[in-house]
Amino acid sequence: MAIGVLGGTFDPVHVGHLIIAREVALELGLEMVYFIPTGITPLKDGKITPSHHRLQMLRLALGGETGFRLSTLELERPGLSYTVDTLRELRCTDSRELYLILGKDAMASLLQWHHPKELIRLCYIAAVPRPGVPEPDVSVLEGALPGLRERLHLLSGPKIAISASEIRHLVARGLPVRHLLPAGVEGYIREHGLYREE
Repeated sequence: MAIGVLGGTFDPVHVGHLIIAREVALELGLEMVYFIPTGITPLKDGKITPSHHRLQMLRLALGGETGFRLSTLELERPGLSYTVDTLRELRCTDSRELYLILGKDAMASLLQWHHPKELIRLCYIAAVPRPGVPEPDVSVLEGALPGLRERLHLLSGPKIAISASEIRHLVARGLPVRHLLPAGVEGYIREHGLYREE
């Protein structure tokens, strides 16, 4: 039995996140996928929407979904959000194998993550393609992170050309985004005046 871990700012959560979670769960036979919004992230620059808004958008997005769970571990933990800390906490409460779901673009920065050697001991990595992003150089990563190759699943799909930053830009320009968002999320963004200014 295994579970997926999909973290991120989810600013906002979009249909691409749900498609990726479904497809990875299907391909790897995952029992469920945790969606874990980050608190304070060390590798992202710029302003992040307050956590209560991101959390409510995730609740709306995941409301009717089976096999998905929302976890607030990183929002409840003080200080910077490190994936390795989240994986440690999950390991303490769940004996199932963990699969960390990442875009292949994130693989390139894996060596900059907090305690990457411990991270790959705690989980398998399911790396999904991003349009326009080349395949990660696993040989280089393996040289710095011995054992990565056995813990890594390079998936061929899905290739989702949607990004949260694109959605924020569209909202700021008054352009339609409903087709990019799960049910209820577009209304929430409009109701609370999110992303009106870039």
